[in-house]
Amino acid sequence: MTKEINKTRPRRSYLSTVFGCYCPRCRAGKLFRNNLTFRLKRNMEMNTLCPVCSQPTDIEVGFYYGTGYVSYIAALVLSGLSFILWWIVIGFSFSDNRFVYWITFNAVLLIFLQPWLMRFSRSLWLSWFVRYDPDWEIAKPNDLERINETQMNNW
Repeated sequence: MTKEINKTRPRRSYLSTVFGCYCPRCRAGKLFRNNLTFRLKRNMEMNTLCPVCSQPTDIEVGFYYGTGYVSYIAALVLSGLSFILWWIVIGFSFSDNRFVYWITFNAVLLIFLQPWLMRFSRSLWLSWFVRYDPDWEIAKPNDLERINETQMNNW
């Protein structure tokens, strides 16, 4: 029976799970209710439980506060990569405003990528605390000890 189950599972790597915003425990369920959109309120609506393996997505009160740091580092990496690419393709100079053009390009790029960056940072953050379980069909997710339902979304 285990071989039959393994055939139907999606074969996702860790990186495709994080970039695709899938549950880190089963690598099959989507973390977010809606598709990627520029409506930030709809964009960040997460499933309370993974629709496939029932892994809770909100592990404790204030769990996703750390995603601000992840998003910041990701924005710095993207800015560095865009600067290197700009320097290789267009060149770099303060005398003819190429630096100003790059700053403008980078700002527009980061604003355009912001909805995806917010989702990516949540997916990456959750993957650091919830490990992949190859036997997720059999084993139940860990019980959450630090959940206080009255304090959820109280910020």
